[in-house]
Parts: sequence; C-alpha cells; structure tokens
Amino acid sequence: MKLSEIKNLLSSVETVAFVLPNGTYVPEHFHVTEVGLISKNFIDCGGVVRKETVVNFQLWNANDFDHRLKPKKLLDIITLSEKVLGIGDFEIEVEYQSETIGKYDLGFNGKDFTLLNKQTACLAEDQCGIPPSKQKLSDNNTETSCCPPGGSCC
Repeated sequence: MKLSEIKNLLSSVETVAFVLPNGTYVPEHFHVTEVGLISKNFIDCGGVVRKETVVNFQLWNANDFDHRLKPKKLLDIITLSEKVLGIGDFEIEVEYQSETIGKYDLGFNGKDFTLLNKQTACLAEDQCGIPPSKQKLSDNNTETSCCPPGGSCC
C-alpha cells in the first residue's frame, strides 16, 4: 500500500486497527512511534546496483492501556512527516515487535489494516541459472550455492 492510499482510507475509517498475518490484532493501545523514510542502496548477487525507498511506520505497545490512536491523529502524524521529511508517495513498510522486529507490507481488508508477511527473493535469478523447480533446496540437497560453477553471481 502506498502512502496516498492509507491517507485516503484514514479519511473514511472509524478506527485504526492492524491485523497480524496470523489473524490476531495488534493491541488497540499501540502507538505509532515513528514515521520515516528509509532508502536502501544495495547490489544484488548479479551485480546490479539497486535502490529501494519505503515509508516506515513503527508500531509499539506500551503499558498505556487507555491509549487509542484515532484516524485523524495518524493522518496528522503522516502529514507532518511528509512536510518535515519530504516524504513522497512510496510503499509503506510496517515494523512491529514480536519475537524480533518484524517488517511487514501493509494491506487493507475493507475494515482493518493488515500486516502482510514480506518475503526474500533472489533479484538476479537469470544470473544464477537455477531452474524454477530447484530454486528451493531440500534439506538433503548438498548444494550450498545458488550459482553454477563459473556463474557470475555470488
């Protein structure tokens, strides 16, 4: 979900609730402790330089059980962040603490915001030479590299 989409949704929803991928809700007394702009510059295993930029929301639970974030308040936080940080209309990534800090994509199910599991992927599959049927190695496979001998990826 892009920033413009959540802003539009916040003008029409009555409450702000986040549902985790397992169906449980982030406790309703959560805080949005950060809204930020994160840029990641990297090189993939095929040698291609890439850049990704996301808007980051960090959700946090405190012992503040009477706290409830209203849609207008979250919209005000986003608007201030856009102004101060120069945030554009990027995809949103949500951080939420469970066993470790989880990073999620953001969706909407018609009533609540949904935290969607993110997945890793090889961005240079054409360089690795792995047929689609062998991209996930089984536990008993002795191969340890995604690159064939003499291949150009790591």
